[in-house]
Amino acid sequence: MPSTKIVTWPGVEAVQKKPVQRRRKVSAPAADADADHGRRSSLSRGSSTSLDMDSLALAEGEAGKEAQTDRWSSLLSSSIMPTPPPRPGKKQGETITKGHRNYELVLNLQLGIRHTVGKYSAPASLDLKPSAFDPKEKVWTRFPPEGSKHTPPHQSCDFRWKDYCPLVFRTLCKLFGVNPVDYMNSICGEEALREISSPGKSGCFFYLTNDDKYMIKTMKQSEVKVLLRMLPSYYKHVRAFENTLITKFFGLHSVKLTGAAIQKKVRFVIMGNLFCTNYAIHRRFDLKGSSQGRMTDKPIDQINEHTTLKDLDLNFIFRLQGSWFQEFCRQVDKDCELLEQERIMDYSLLVGIHFKDRCKDSSNSENGTPDVTTEDSEQNRKAPLKLGICMHSRVENVLKNPDGESLLLGDLTGEIQDVILFFGIIDILQDYDISKKLEHAYKAMQYDPNSISAVDPKQYCKRFRDFIYRAFTKDV
Repeated sequence: MPSTKIVTWPGVEAVQKKPVQRRRKVSAPAADADADHGRRSSLSRGSSTSLDMDSLALAEGEAGKEAQTDRWSSLLSSSIMPTPPPRPGKKQGETITKGHRNYELVLNLQLGIRHTVGKYSAPASLDLKPSAFDPKEKVWTRFPPEGSKHTPPHQSCDFRWKDYCPLVFRTLCKLFGVNPVDYMNSICGEEALREISSPGKSGCFFYLTNDDKYMIKTMKQSEVKVLLRMLPSYYKHVRAFENTLITKFFGLHSVKLTGAAIQKKVRFVIMGNLFCTNYAIHRRFDLKGSSQGRMTDKPIDQINEHTTLKDLDLNFIFRLQGSWFQEFCRQVDKDCELLEQERIMDYSLLVGIHFKDRCKDSSNSENGTPDVTTEDSEQNRKAPLKLGICMHSRVENVLKNPDGESLLLGDLTGEIQDVILFFGIIDILQDYDISKKLEHAYKAMQYDPNSISAVDPKQYCKRFRDFIYRAFTKDV
């Protein structure tokens, strides 16, 4: 049986014991697209019982679908940063198995997700009552090890599970085309989740499902409050704009471990993984439009496909097909308008790049493995194309300015490569609160106020869009 020792996780808070309280579619040119190829597995892990999957499927019907310039001087003579070949069979992250410090936490999460999926069904209509969005709309469920009338016996410690606005998130799953059975299989199946380190400064934990479809993030209480506050506007926005680039949220939950003088509470949000693809992501960038501290601190020889590069690391521009570029600009405008209205800042555009020539090199190398098989490619071509997902595009290299501190200022080299792009707007749960205002005041005394990330949402929005529209252009 797993240890019942209470451990401390980032985003966890000590709390006192309390009594339990009971769109619009857009036409675009036909192009290739990436399909999800998740493993299907059973639900035996962490519980002695499972849900009646056939009954559940029947009930749901057919719901489907951030040094110096010399660090980079060696790169200017080449077309792109050195790109190591993909490591065959190697997946990012540490597998969560028995003995891992967060093993029990993950078991509790999986038990809770099974319970939630089985308990709530999506409403027939997408029109939800205002009461469904009430921040107080939350449901606690106790999970004793011996089981209860509503929960199965399990091998973890006694804990309580909370669902926030369950009807709203269940409807979002339906709106995003997520099948509840597949959703539960991805998170709660026999294949273990993988823990990955946070690329940011939050100290939160991230978990990936084995099929890479979903990312689970531990949250601070302030982030939960922001998400619940903006949930009505978020729901309305994603319903109106099918091609929105904003993060897709599928569930908001918390686990409270019981049986100790001080209890520990962990909050989770379940999101879509932007890089769920059979294509190798050779380079990834986190772009904010700010320059202070926006360069990776890793030496060149330590940069690999999992390194998140930043604004000052970017040495090319992205070329999108004509009509898709127009839709991209329109959608960035709409998404940024929402974030500005909700007083959100510090968000970024996460971009993943697959270089097609790397695929050929890998296929032709003695020990290399193709990024995608012929069968995968055929399936990807048949999948529906969406903005930011598996977009066949081109990139042109830019000769960086010698000062190394300018954003995309330099001459185009004319070196163009065929790529497949994946991109979306992430980290949308930071509002301009007192901590960010103090950060702005402090850093503004040391650096150019326009170069720091912590600025007023209106200024942040304008700077972000201006930079993105320089990084992306219409292909000719």
